[in-house]
Amino acid sequence: MPIIRPSQDNDIPQITAIYAHHVLHGTGTFEVDPPNEADMTQRRADVLSKNLPYLVVADGQHLLGFAYCNWFKPRPAYRYSAEDSIYLAADAAGKGLGRAMLAELMTQAERAGVRKLIAVIGDSNNQGSIGVHRSAGFSHVGTLKSCGWKFDQWLDVVMMDKSLGEGDSSTPG
Repeated sequence: MPIIRPSQDNDIPQITAIYAHHVLHGTGTFEVDPPNEADMTQRRADVLSKNLPYLVVADGQHLLGFAYCNWFKPRPAYRYSAEDSIYLAADAAGKGLGRAMLAELMTQAERAGVRKLIAVIGDSNNQGSIGVHRSAGFSHVGTLKSCGWKFDQWLDVVMMDKSLGEGDSSTPG
């Protein structure tokens, strides 16, 4: 039975492999060269240094996916808004793991003080990610047409968002 847990240092090789697959074969990320383990270690450390969640879903020692959020933009005014990222292993799609990871990520992001979670979804044909976010209560807020070029084609970016906790109904502490 897969479990969702905080990522650990020794998860980096599998996280790197899962992400590399998406870089090389998918349009959910607009990166074109897979980052190495050192890059992924640094990226994870950056997220954790901000007290934001970086999760994995594992079946024993085998990772089926990872999810994290990071500040939407680096300027201080954005400090209550974060962008989520979810990546599943190729053989783990369609089993409800993305939905489960997003639910746990939202819970942990809210605990960390995030009031707005933003999905920046590569490729308007990425119905899996759009559907997972929609089922979690995210709303479509816009589409950036033809703003990415990958695999010899123009790609859109779909923007979705969801308020967490009190959202914008109160002044943050």
